[in-house]
Amino acid sequence: MPVAAAAPLISSVQKLVLYETRARYFLVGSNPAETKYRVLKIDRTEPKDLVIIDDKHVYTQQEVRELLGRLDLGNRTKMGQKGSSGLSRAVSAFGIVGFVRFLEGYYIVLITKRRKMADIGGHAIYKIEDTNMIYIPNDSVRVSHPDEARYLRIFQNVDLSSNFYFSYSYDLSHSLQYNLTVLRMPLETLKSETTQTRQESFDIFEDEGLSTQGGSGVFGICSKPYEKYVWNAKLLEAVKTAVHRDWLLYIIHGFCGQSKLLIYGRPIYVTLIARRSSKFAGTRFLKRGANCEGDVANEVETEQILYDASVMSFSAGSYSSYVQVRGSVPLYWSQDISTMMPKPPITLDQADPYAHVAALHFDQMLQRFGSPIIILNLVKEREKRKHERILSEELVAAVTYLNQFLPPEHAIIYIPWDMAKYTKSKLCNVLDRLNVIAESVVKKTGFFVNRPDSYCSILRPDEKWNELGGCVVSTGRLQTGVLRTNCVDCLDRTNTAQFMVGKCALAYQLYSLGLIDKPNLQFDTDAVRLFEELYEDHGDTLSLQYGGSQLVHRVKTYRKIAPWTQHSKDIMQTLSRYYSNAFSDADRQDSINLFLGVFKPAEGKPHLWELPTDFYLHHKNTLSLSQTRQSYTYWWTTDVLKHLPLPFDEVTCAENRRKLTVKKFHKYEEEIDIHNEFFRPYELSSFDETFCLAMTNSTRDFMPKNVGIDPSPFTVRKPDETGKSVLGNKNNREETVLQRKTAASAPPPPSEEAVSSSSEDDSGTDKEDEGAVSQRSTPVKVTDTGDNTKITENVVQATKDVYGVNLSDIPSEDDLAIYARFVQLGQSQHKQDKGSQQFCSKRPLDKVINLIPISSFSQDNIYEVQPPRADRKSIEIFHAHIQAGRGNMQPLGRDDFLMYREYIRNRYM
Repeated sequence: MPVAAAAPLISSVQKLVLYETRARYFLVGSNPAETKYRVLKIDRTEPKDLVIIDDKHVYTQQEVRELLGRLDLGNRTKMGQKGSSGLSRAVSAFGIVGFVRFLEGYYIVLITKRRKMADIGGHAIYKIEDTNMIYIPNDSVRVSHPDEARYLRIFQNVDLSSNFYFSYSYDLSHSLQYNLTVLRMPLETLKSETTQTRQESFDIFEDEGLSTQGGSGVFGICSKPYEKYVWNAKLLEAVKTAVHRDWLLYIIHGFCGQSKLLIYGRPIYVTLIARRSSKFAGTRFLKRGANCEGDVANEVETEQILYDASVMSFSAGSYSSYVQVRGSVPLYWSQDISTMMPKPPITLDQADPYAHVAALHFDQMLQRFGSPIIILNLVKEREKRKHERILSEELVAAVTYLNQFLPPEHAIIYIPWDMAKYTKSKLCNVLDRLNVIAESVVKKTGFFVNRPDSYCSILRPDEKWNELGGCVVSTGRLQTGVLRTNCVDCLDRTNTAQFMVGKCALAYQLYSLGLIDKPNLQFDTDAVRLFEELYEDHGDTLSLQYGGSQLVHRVKTYRKIAPWTQHSKDIMQTLSRYYSNAFSDADRQDSINLFLGVFKPAEGKPHLWELPTDFYLHHKNTLSLSQTRQSYTYWWTTDVLKHLPLPFDEVTCAENRRKLTVKKFHKYEEEIDIHNEFFRPYELSSFDETFCLAMTNSTRDFMPKNVGIDPSPFTVRKPDETGKSVLGNKNNREETVLQRKTAASAPPPPSEEAVSSSSEDDSGTDKEDEGAVSQRSTPVKVTDTGDNTKITENVVQATKDVYGVNLSDIPSEDDLAIYARFVQLGQSQHKQDKGSQQFCSKRPLDKVINLIPISSFSQDNIYEVQPPRADRKSIEIFHAHIQAGRGNMQPLGRDDFLMYREYIRNRYM
């Protein structure tokens, strides 16, 4: 079945300007090129209702200017008066977070600052840096309420500038495997969906750009977001059906980080995305276990994406991903924090003999990830007094009960491992044991890659590769199933375990793309150090969100190589976590409940701060009885089991097709042109601000500066050889600048003789000439003196250490024989007959290159080559370019003005 040419739809509303009059707000949105505009009209005369009108018309720049001019003229207090404008510009923005109402009127929340955090195939991922919350009704109709200000403060306690992310063209709520699987849907399916969209659409401009020719054009696809990981779904609920989909910007909460792994100059982007669930969300001790719908506390889906950045297209590039999940134990349990104990006792709140809540939770996982579901339980097994072991015993009973009814090949796999016990033992290596578990897990689930197995895997067969699980398809491999890791808090132990599994999967991903010869990565390599730093940032961020402090135990702690100063930091993090849990978590929980719409203020209802508990808000079965009861034996959703091991969400069926919006475009339409979206040819780009140059780089930040033989990121280094340890504290701004300058001129491979000295010149060192042998000087230590000068040591290394050879050694007889043979071949090749030379001089032939010997020796094999001659026009253009660089611009002629006028007319008119 042929596969259609498809691309993700790019939102045409990326720049917003809010204009206001006394009666209305006008929100004008445009694409980055400012060639297409849409306008929202928001009524300000309604005190409590939200009235939004979207005409769904696409305006040109000229039409928008005329519209705003008429609005300005029509809203002035006196006709013809220029002093008091009737239309004023309120704020500029980059997107709408949503609309919210407490006890008075509605507010609009706008994104006013953003920062690019990652790039996946040209699709930018942004972090929200700042927002603006604007009250919609004007003062004349505002009905004041005394508790409105308090609700506003609680809502704004959710810091939107802290780890909230969005994208205009990439669906962050789904995995890369889902997004690329949707783009590879069969051609007939997309044609039928396009026809259905045109029949059901009420927007007369929705199908603008559809090609009438059946075979030509590109399908633009937009999927419905997975609401579990969308944090502003409730805020957009009021306008979801009233406005065009380009106005709807879905945000996720969690973590996003990206680093560049340079493999001999080939850029490989390593991206880590963590999606925190918006269901049963909250803080550490206030949200434990699961709710009645199977949603667990602290549920985070972590995805590591690897792709070759030298090819940007989703269809032509090489992309790979691996997904794993963390989450609280899916049981009804809690901890009472009123006792003010560091470790409150664990209590089971409800008896669940038929594992009802666990069944709902694992049903969700089977539907999203397929089978097998692997549980890695890291809680303590042996304790003097039962504490964590209560959870293990109940979880084993639940999994055993549920597995009775599943086919054996799709059964839930349960792996218990007391990580704390192994950590205390001096005879056991924790990470070695985790590595064994990680290998078995990745072999069962497989991973996603969008290209068939490389020819290099046939040339270099590996036993582990042939045992790999997952699903092999014609276009590559699919991950089927997922690893679900948990301890009690799902923070420190879980993050280390996830890192080890991710490290193992990263080796398979690199091997599948043909970048390493065996699917194995060792510690103390540049690649693993880069990956470890990403995972530590990821763990710190998730720990701050849920526990109130950064990680206490890190990968270095379990490797037992952490410095002695780390123990004092661990104590401080423990105290910080205890303080946050005891004093500030309740306020944070109220803010999350209000932001996610779990609690909705209303007249006559108790206020949020008056509720003794939020248990009834998160457990809906306590307020009303469900009309349908789930089966005790057939506990999965209908049709899920039929498609296993594939996830039901990725199967092509009628139910999943209804979640897609499909349109057909011409090939170069802006809505699907990712090249135009990424490079922005209509904007002035500055290399200093380019994201790909600013991100963490394995060569600049991790590779030693004295590498001479092997610059590979997969070579094991000594701990004191890394690029970061050479310059000490990375928080010092001046030292960081020096580090980047030194790294920018990192040594070339051994075959190159020229050594760049820009790093030495910039850092203030003196270059010493040693005749024909060039030697490198590496900055080792930077100290600040009283007059703020830098003193850098010069370390002159031996030639053997730098180049791998010692020039003072006498060549062996075999080497001399090979060299003599090479010289004889060169002489024979370039030897010329004097008679033939005289013949050629008498009868010169056209179009024959005459090689003129430079040396007077007849047997010299080096000849002079005349450079090509440039014509007069080319020389004039080059001189004009040089003068323009110096600021001396030539006057524009008539032809230049005509050309520019034609460009403006084609572009904007």
